[in-house]
Amino acid sequence: MSTLTPLDQPRAVGEARVSVRARDTRTVIGTLRQAGALKLLFPCNRQDVEAVLVNTAGGITGGDQFATTASAEQDTHLTITTQAAERAYRAQAAQTGQVRNRLQVADGATLHWLPQETILFEGAALTRDFQADLGTAAHFLMVEPLIFGRQAMGEDVRQLFFSDRIEVRRNNVPLWVDGLRFSGDVASQLDRPAIAGGARAMASVLWVHPAAGGALDFARQSAGKSGGASLLAPDVLLCRFLADDGYALRQALVPLLDHLTKDKLPRSWRL
Repeated sequence: MSTLTPLDQPRAVGEARVSVRARDTRTVIGTLRQAGALKLLFPCNRQDVEAVLVNTAGGITGGDQFATTASAEQDTHLTITTQAAERAYRAQAAQTGQVRNRLQVADGATLHWLPQETILFEGAALTRDFQADLGTAAHFLMVEPLIFGRQAMGEDVRQLFFSDRIEVRRNNVPLWVDGLRFSGDVASQLDRPAIAGGARAMASVLWVHPAAGGALDFARQSAGKSGGASLLAPDVLLCRFLADDGYALRQALVPLLDHLTKDKLPRSWRL
């Protein structure tokens, strides 16, 4: 992570590292490290491993730093989710929170990256950097849902900074590279037809799996007229969602995630 200036001294720092390996027909934890305000819980006792990220700081604000590293070895299945929606709160001037995620998925391994929504509040300042490195025959599913203020609470974000970069590589070759950057009056930007058409919630879903082509029609149906889905490659499905608010986003998103996980969406998504 970048060096902090004296003004940017972190309010909270958290780091979580986990790897999984195969033992007989089961997936088990290989290594585990957690420090500061980021913890991992493992609520399920089944054939694969489910890890739940918990931010004990209660949210992210300017100067905070969080990092997650995960690795799935051959013939393993790892799911990573969050305990609840993450919240990016108002930051002090010239302070920016930072989130860095790094994933590695070996040949013959499956990793599902399924965090719940990130809610961006008025005055938030957040930079995220996500990178996943996949083996040739790796299976990978990720979702990144965003909510710009809580519409049910009458919130509309007029001032924030948000920068998000996602890079998924297979055998060191870029498979999908994506970026978002919002600054200033975000509500007026989201109202523009070419950006979000008035939506206040959005999500991207990427599925790398041999069955990706067979899920295309279902993905398009789930995304509706405001979203869309396409195949980046015969085994790579990308789907975009736009919705009026977080509730509407979930109503559209959860059926697709249930379909792609074969009804194994983490329980925290149901609470």
